[in-house]
Amino acid sequence: MKNTNISFVIPAYNCAKFLPDTINSIFDGNFTVGDEIIIIDDASTDNTFKIVERLQKKYPQIRIYRHHYNKGSAAAGRNTGIDNSKNELIFCLDADNILCPNSVTKLKKHMIINNADVASFGELHYFIKNKKVTHKWIFNDEIHFGDCLKNSKFPGASGNYLFTKASWIRAGRYNESVGGACDSWAFGFYQLATGSKMITMPNSFYYHRYGYRSAYVRDSANKNISLTILQIILPYIHLFEGKDANYIMSNKWRYSWFNNIEKHPIRLKRHDHSNLLNKIRSWPIATKLKSYFE
Repeated sequence: MKNTNISFVIPAYNCAKFLPDTINSIFDGNFTVGDEIIIIDDASTDNTFKIVERLQKKYPQIRIYRHHYNKGSAAAGRNTGIDNSKNELIFCLDADNILCPNSVTKLKKHMIINNADVASFGELHYFIKNKKVTHKWIFNDEIHFGDCLKNSKFPGASGNYLFTKASWIRAGRYNESVGGACDSWAFGFYQLATGSKMITMPNSFYYHRYGYRSAYVRDSANKNISLTILQIILPYIHLFEGKDANYIMSNKWRYSWFNNIEKHPIRLKRHDHSNLLNKIRSWPIATKLKSYFE
C-alpha cells in the first residue's frame, strides 16, 4: 500500500452544535500531512453549512460538499465523500462523535501491520455531556463473518472506523436504501460477507454520543429493524443453519428475531468459512481493485 494517508469522511445533517467538537478531535493528534477531511451536508435545515464554512476557514484541509436535497441517511453522504476522496484509506466519522487524541495513527499502524482491510477501535464509549460515559461496547480482537449475527454489537453497527476504499467497492458501497438505522450495520456486514478482514485494536476507544434523537433513533422509531436487517442478509441466507434460516424467515419471528439475537444467535453452516473468504479475496475483481489502488 503506497498511499497510507486517510480521508476522514463526515456526513452531516442538522449537527451544528456538535460538529466543531468532532472536527477539533481530528486535529488533536489524529491528522497528518496528506490527510483530508470531507464534510457532506445532507441539506441541513439548521446552520450546519455555515458552521462547516467557518470550520474550513480555521482548517483549510476541509473540503465541503452539499446535497441539493436531503437523501435520508448517512450512507448517501458517506458515498458522496468517498467518491470524491483522494486517499485509499477512509475513516468514516459521525458528525456528533469524538476521537481520542493521537488514536487514529496508532489504529492505522495496527491495520497495516496486520494486513487488514478494516480496523476499528477495540471499544466504543457512549457518552453524554462533558464526556460522561454511560456504557460501553467491547469488541473481540478480530471480527469474523457471522459474528454480527451472534449479537447486535459489532464495529459495523457503529460505522466509525478505518477501512480501505477497495473494501468499500467490494462491499457494493454503502446501501442508501435501508435507512439511517441500519445503513452502517449493512455496510459492515457486506464488508465481512465479501471477504474483508476486520480487526480491532485492544485498549483503544472513541466517544459515541448518546441520549438524543440521532439518525438511528429517528429511523428505528419508524421501521422494523428485524425485517430491515433480514432484507440485508437475505442474499447470504443459504450460508445459515437451516433451522436458523427458517426461524428468521418465519411469520412468528420475522419481525422480532434481531431484537432477540443475544438469546438466539444465528449460526452459520458447519464448513470452512475461512477458505470461503480466502476464495472471495482472490476473485479477479478483488485482485484488479488492489492493483488499481496500489
